[in-house]
Amino acid sequence: MTAPFDPFDDFCPHPPDRCCAATAARLAEAGLRPTRQRLALAKLLFDAGHRHVTAEQLHGEALEARMQVSLATVYNTLNQFRQAGLLREVVVEAGRAYFDTNIDDHHHFFHESSGQLQDICGRQLQVAGIPGLPAGARIARIDVIIRLTDGD
Repeated sequence: MTAPFDPFDDFCPHPPDRCCAATAARLAEAGLRPTRQRLALAKLLFDAGHRHVTAEQLHGEALEARMQVSLATVYNTLNQFRQAGLLREVVVEAGRAYFDTNIDDHHHFFHESSGQLQDICGRQLQVAGIPGLPAGARIARIDVIIRLTDGD
């Protein structure tokens, strides 16, 4: 039987008070208490650079890293990160969402055959013909997903 996951054992050679300092600071700045589970999931998410993951993918990565965490906890943590502004949620169809670690202005290509999301720099796309907004409303953000199929 393997030992329970300790985020400090596998990710950092330093003691917990020095380990994950940047990740803990990032969580704290976003208003989140840096618990061991949040720190471990944040390290899995953010240490690999910009990426798009589903909750199921991150749960699988956590299990591979011997982290004892439920899928429900992963979903809850991802939603907490999203609400804190650390992630964006990209819904590609009903019941299918990705969490994006890139929170800068950008859009996506969605490869329907593989399910892969690919970033498009926000400056590379212009949106024209936006209808008049309802009274008192303002645009918070425009998200564009360009769906791609395999060329024949």
